[in-house]
Amino acid sequence: MREKELRLALICYGGISLAVYMHGITKEVWHLARASRAFHDDEPAPSPTAAIYAQLLETIASTTGLKLRVLADIIAGASAGGINGIFLSQAIATGQSIDPLTDLWLESADVDSLLDPLAKASHRFSKIWATPLVWAFAGRQGATWDDDLDSETREEIHAKLTRFVRARWFEPPFGGEAFTRLLLAAFDAMGEQKVGPRLLPDEQPLDLFVTVTDFHGHPETLHLNSPPQIIENEHRLIFSFRDAPGDSVALDNVENLAFAARATASFPGAFPPFTAAELDRVLASESRAWHDRDDFLTRVLPRRAQSGLIDKAVLIDGSVLANAPFRPAIEALKQRPARREVDRRFVYIDPKPGIRSVKINRGGEAEIPGFFTTIFGALSDIPREQPIRDNLEALELRSARIKRMRLIVEKLRPDVEASVAGLFGRTLFIDRPNPARLAGWRQRAEERAARDAGHSYVSYCQLKMANIVDAAPPAISSVVRHDSEALSPLDFFARHDIAYRIRRLRFLGRSLAAFEHDRPDAHFEGVSEALYGQLAHYLDLEAAPDPDADLLALDGATDAAIADALAACPKADRRAPLLAYLGFPFYDVATLALLQGEGFDEFDEIKVDRISPDEAQSIRTGGAAATLKGIQFNSFGAFFSRTYRENDYLWGRLHGAERLVDIVVSTLPVSSRLDPATVAATKQALFHAILDEEAPRLRHIAPLIATLREELDAKNWRVA
Repeated sequence: MREKELRLALICYGGISLAVYMHGITKEVWHLARASRAFHDDEPAPSPTAAIYAQLLETIASTTGLKLRVLADIIAGASAGGINGIFLSQAIATGQSIDPLTDLWLESADVDSLLDPLAKASHRFSKIWATPLVWAFAGRQGATWDDDLDSETREEIHAKLTRFVRARWFEPPFGGEAFTRLLLAAFDAMGEQKVGPRLLPDEQPLDLFVTVTDFHGHPETLHLNSPPQIIENEHRLIFSFRDAPGDSVALDNVENLAFAARATASFPGAFPPFTAAELDRVLASESRAWHDRDDFLTRVLPRRAQSGLIDKAVLIDGSVLANAPFRPAIEALKQRPARREVDRRFVYIDPKPGIRSVKINRGGEAEIPGFFTTIFGALSDIPREQPIRDNLEALELRSARIKRMRLIVEKLRPDVEASVAGLFGRTLFIDRPNPARLAGWRQRAEERAARDAGHSYVSYCQLKMANIVDAAPPAISSVVRHDSEALSPLDFFARHDIAYRIRRLRFLGRSLAAFEHDRPDAHFEGVSEALYGQLAHYLDLEAAPDPDADLLALDGATDAAIADALAACPKADRRAPLLAYLGFPFYDVATLALLQGEGFDEFDEIKVDRISPDEAQSIRTGGAAATLKGIQFNSFGAFFSRTYRENDYLWGRLHGAERLVDIVVSTLPVSSRLDPATVAATKQALFHAILDEEAPRLRHIAPLIATLREELDAKNWRVA
């Protein structure tokens, strides 16, 4: 059966109290990832919702012959989206439940919990004169600002909003240390959950990125023609974490994760700016240690560390300058392992598309902003709401480059295969290849590719040499640079060109995936296992370069492993992988410059999908305005009512389920798509399962759940 991976790079926007809605979506990603892992391992699904996702994957396998694995391996978040991304990443890495974050959002994301004790009004007459500011906060005028509030929540929101606006002025109303304690408690609760299997293949890294804003900024050197250097102040920070075998920046330090979560969600004006000292105080008050404090802070604040000013760093909300963190996710695409066909998706969560902070007058036209509105918009709203066009254009350019490169490879294939076949004649296919013969063939193919390339081979060698020297880590850079000057190019490559070996094996892996697509009855499993087993050794050397490593001996072991695997293949299945393995030098000469450091691992076109209320229309139409409560009070609404938070969380799960089914189905070829009735039935089953799972927890919205059940039963799902 043909295998394929649907890889999700998840981009989590900031959204203030709409974080609760986004958590519902990320929780659905977690359910799908668990279902995929269970399906792949032939184990029972861990929950009713996961069972429905697993059944969808089983239906796809039985009807299309495609065994699909769905995984989220890149997660980037800003502000409250950063918190959701951090917890989701930890759940993927550990296999633990993400329910503690659900409890945090539902129980503790409330103004009464978040208000700093020192900020609360001292008596009932405190700042009574501030009541008109409630209207401004709500974005309305006059005495009818609460017209949109539900009757059952109006009194609760009145009381909490009054306490909020009567809190201390000229200082943030929410408590930073209180927020930090809530985050630590949620991480601790998650740590108490049973550890399960990792929700990614063992060899697949998980990359997490969280945006943060350095309020004072740090100096960065820029190189010009004249003057040679200038210094500019940089405010953007990206905290990165990686969970991978042998990696030291794992998602296992609660204090580090709490630091990142508190920093990225330090919303200006609502929370005080964050410093390392705040976390130190909280940890000291709880008698807990921060074991790798200095190493972590040096890594995430390198410029501050160089100047000895780590403790002086003042950090605020990551969404101020980077609310849609596509860039680090795009960078993470480089050098990712690919063992089978890959469909890469960038999935971004936008809780309120098209709903922006624009005031509309009674005539239905946007008002001309006044003095303060212009200033505040420039400082907050505009940077947060800047369209993602630049990011999408970057992805489109990358996909266009990939198409060109793959077209070149396909156009070259007949000539390359003819050259390889002509070079060895009938001896290439008479006998089973043994290791010595395969090594000799490989060397002759490399020599022939160099000769056929002519003058262009010189530039190819120079490019390879420059890449090796530039990529050398400081510990061995002097050795590599010396060898580049002292050795001939061929001797230098034999000693140091690990990247070439990695590209060769990954190219063979990509070729096998294409062969399996064209010939589902072929048997390349042994060759695939051999090449990826050997690839691991080269990747280990790339991660920890050793100038004394014997690459030629490793090449011999690789030739032996692949020769043995080819010998075990049916004779009809040997030709294609053998031609790809021996033909790689010809392809590499032609395509290295086009790869631009990407490698042959995950070099596929990228599709972008959005999850928002506007796309999830199966249950109700009307988008965010018809479903979400947190959009009120300029997206602070859910902080004022548990009922609102339950509402938004439930809709997040429902919308997430609908869109994830759409994304899974869209990975199938058009000729093999599931029929609409099957897709609709899957969605209906998921919706009911979600309502069944959440009804005991979401007691404040029992009427909504009952109404949704009626709406679902009334729909004609067979023609949806």
